[in-house]
Amino acid sequence: MSKASDSNDSIEDDKRVDRFLMHLAGERRLSLYTVRNYRHALEDIFTFLRDSGRWSGDLTAVPVLLLRSYIIEVQRAGISRRTLHLRLSAARSFFRYLLKEGVVSTNPFVGLSVPAYRKPLPQFLTETQVTLFLEGPRLELKAGNLDPFEASRDQLIFELIYGAGLRIGELIGLCFKDVDEKNGVARILGKGGKERMCPLGTVAITLLRGFKEAFLVDAEWGDPVISGVKGKPLSASWVQRRMKYYLKIAGLPMDLTPHKLRHSFATHLLNAGADLRVVQELLGHSSLSTTQIYTHVGLKRLKDAHSQAHPRA
Repeated sequence: MSKASDSNDSIEDDKRVDRFLMHLAGERRLSLYTVRNYRHALEDIFTFLRDSGRWSGDLTAVPVLLLRSYIIEVQRAGISRRTLHLRLSAARSFFRYLLKEGVVSTNPFVGLSVPAYRKPLPQFLTETQVTLFLEGPRLELKAGNLDPFEASRDQLIFELIYGAGLRIGELIGLCFKDVDEKNGVARILGKGGKERMCPLGTVAITLLRGFKEAFLVDAEWGDPVISGVKGKPLSASWVQRRMKYYLKIAGLPMDLTPHKLRHSFATHLLNAGADLRVVQELLGHSSLSTTQIYTHVGLKRLKDAHSQAHPRA
């Protein structure tokens, strides 16, 4: 194949990747962070394939032996098994998309032999830690480090994540039209455009009413519940940085994230005896197996307590 042909194939491949990423963001409603990770994964794999000199650029003819070489080479370079699995997962998803579009007839990433990777149990805060963390905005207001708007908004942000188990993208996308204040529930549009009804919790709904009455009395039906001073939606990175601020105040580990508040929500529900399928519905998981990981978290906590306290453990 000529260089000109290679160049044209590369341009077309890039367009297909762009359309795939638009599909992820628009139809599957994945977060910008996730879409960015998909892009980086595909760029890394296709750069390796092109630089090898053993691939013409034809998406219908990706050599499996070359993919095995990629797996070996990136491990030699020190890539973690977790990152490797994430990259290959992104590529499998891309080729599933191409299969549906009729571009390819097979998915070369299906059936590849890769080193086993055991997904770690999700991190979560204890109930005591959550209480300590959620006190942050009130304490900062009392200390004069925040104004009333900032303190009320920040407290509402983290009460909604913990009280309803929201993903950060779901929180940012939540509008007043989605909230039934009377019944204390919200209509959440989650991954893949799936809708679910989430109880917000007594504390969160009380804070929401107070925040609206004090600062957003003129808010319109389609306005975001959470916004900056000028009424604009906040970004995921802003919420993550804000959490770091309160973690530092509370003296908690700085590697905790908003998503770990969601983990805490699920773990605390199951530890208190909530039905697994109910928790699955509240989290918006399509598969029960995804939710079951939280039962392992609770079991580990029980086994640790048993081994520390029981004389025969």
